[in-house]
Amino acid sequence: MPFSELMMTGIQLMLIGMGIVFTFLMILVATMKGMSRLAISLEGELPAADAAVKAPGKRDEVLISVISAAIRRYRDTR
Repeated sequence: MPFSELMMTGIQLMLIGMGIVFTFLMILVATMKGMSRLAISLEGELPAADAAVKAPGKRDEVLISVISAAIRRYRDTR
C-alpha cells in the first residue's frame, strides 16, 4: 500500500472516530438537559434559598465546637 493511501485511510478513520464521539456527546448533553427539565417539573417549584439558610445572628454552637475540636486536633498532630 502506498503511503498516501495509508494516510487517507488514517484520516478517514480519524474523522469517523471524531464524528462518533461528537455525536455521543451531543446525545449525552441532550439527555442531561431533558433529565434536568424532567426533575424540575416533577419536583415543582424550588424552595427559596432564604428558607434553607439560617439567620446570620443564630450560630450553631455544636457545629462550632466540633470544628474547633477538629482544628485543635489537626494542629496538635503537626
